[in-house]
Amino acid sequence: MTAVPSARPSDVPAGKTVGLTLLALVCFALNSLLCRAALRSGLIDASSFTLARLASGALVLFVLVRTSGGARNPVAPSKRDRALSALALFMYALPFSLAYLRISAGTGAFLVFGCVQITMIGSDLLWGRRIQGREAAGLALALFGLGWLTRPGAESPDPLGALLMAISGFAWGIYSIRGRTSGPALFATARNFAAALPLSLGASLLTLSSLQLSVPGLLLAMASGGITSGLGYVAWYAAVPSLTATRASIVQLAVPPLASALGILFLGEVLTLRLLVAAPLILCGIAIAVAGPKGLPSSPVGNLTTFRGGSSGPGSPRPVGRRWPGPR
Repeated sequence: MTAVPSARPSDVPAGKTVGLTLLALVCFALNSLLCRAALRSGLIDASSFTLARLASGALVLFVLVRTSGGARNPVAPSKRDRALSALALFMYALPFSLAYLRISAGTGAFLVFGCVQITMIGSDLLWGRRIQGREAAGLALALFGLGWLTRPGAESPDPLGALLMAISGFAWGIYSIRGRTSGPALFATARNFAAALPLSLGASLLTLSSLQLSVPGLLLAMASGGITSGLGYVAWYAAVPSLTATRASIVQLAVPPLASALGILFLGEVLTLRLLVAAPLILCGIAIAVAGPKGLPSSPVGNLTTFRGGSSGPGSPRPVGRRWPGPR
């Protein structure tokens, strides 16, 4: 759920890199599946799912920080920066859970994925970077796909669910943008997960009247936080040093269709004509926007962030001016 180290030559065997990449992508897709499975069946309420997800993720990331042996973040962010990052993370996690009370895993994955990209490309425009023709065409195509997916009519997703997932995507885009100056990603993510816990606890206390808990629901939430977020993050970090920036960006395009396929296979969800038409538009639009003329991403995809610093590797700063994708 954070930025990743830059691509560089690696001694990791090609087969291992492929395996780690596939594991990470499956983990990211499973986040949608686990959330939808827990909430649509009433196994747990959305606020409790979010709290358990963040708590288990924070615990796993804390253990990884303690055992990583990497350099500590040399400059701690200000209290204001920590608070804003925690708020953005919380505003991603809670609406994400609330949305999956109302919409399918596949639709939710495409919505959140598309809104993240739009937010991050839009951020570049707001900061004065000139948009290239390729980027404008890709962004327009992706926006058209999202509009087609959410337009009123038969088979349209629940409007409130779609709005909540859009808020989640925009919040995750803001969280990723803030990560550009957050320092080593493993430490920053662990810190932000922990800092978001009081907000999630507060939301749970405010919704005690709708409290709904079960052992299966809690296990699904803990798996979402500790395994598909925490361990998926580790697998992605291990794989990316052996991938080029373009490959790392493009492989993430597999996450929404994979989430949709898993939802159909395991949750009995239906592949609607609306999603069948919108999905290629969204994915092709993003692919066009991020595939720069020299083979490097010209715009963000996934959680792309720009870092300052020298040598790369898990927990170290990133080169100036390149954006690297990260887990969701």
